[in-house]
Amino acid sequence: MLRAVLLALALSLASLPALAEPSDEMFERLLKAPSEAEANDIAQDIWASWLESGSATVDMIMSRGADAQVAGDYETARTFYDRAILIKPDYAEAWHRRAGLFLREENFPEALRDLNETLKLEPRHFGAWAGLATMFEAMKAPDQALEAWREALSIYPTMHEALQAEKRLTKEAEGQGL
Repeated sequence: MLRAVLLALALSLASLPALAEPSDEMFERLLKAPSEAEANDIAQDIWASWLESGSATVDMIMSRGADAQVAGDYETARTFYDRAILIKPDYAEAWHRRAGLFLREENFPEALRDLNETLKLEPRHFGAWAGLATMFEAMKAPDQALEAWREALSIYPTMHEALQAEKRLTKEAEGQGL
């Protein structure tokens, strides 16, 4: 009897949906998008893929965390993101969302840890590269910020925020200022 229950459990676990990830083709289309509008649509599709963890439980936890974050209840949001990471530590978007909370608090060591984990799990996460760039700018490290913005642009060439920052930081590096 126990053997049958364990076999049924193993089979049900094997049939769980895998972690939803954006396809290589999506990133190729993003890289070659003929217009900013088309690139933005593709980027939104990629974000939608990142929001699917492959676990209904984690997706629900992430949804509640996002709701709390939008409502300004950052402590509750962090608690939900902590739980998502505990349940599914290979889910890059949970690390990224929590990093955003740390960035908001200017808790740079924790943000850096979570952004690095995000990029370890999904090196093409242009949002994480943008988060790193933003953090480096806040830390008055323009060279590192420029490098991170350029990484984001190597994935998402029409990313408006990254284009603006690259232009500004390049002028500053050349001594032209604003």
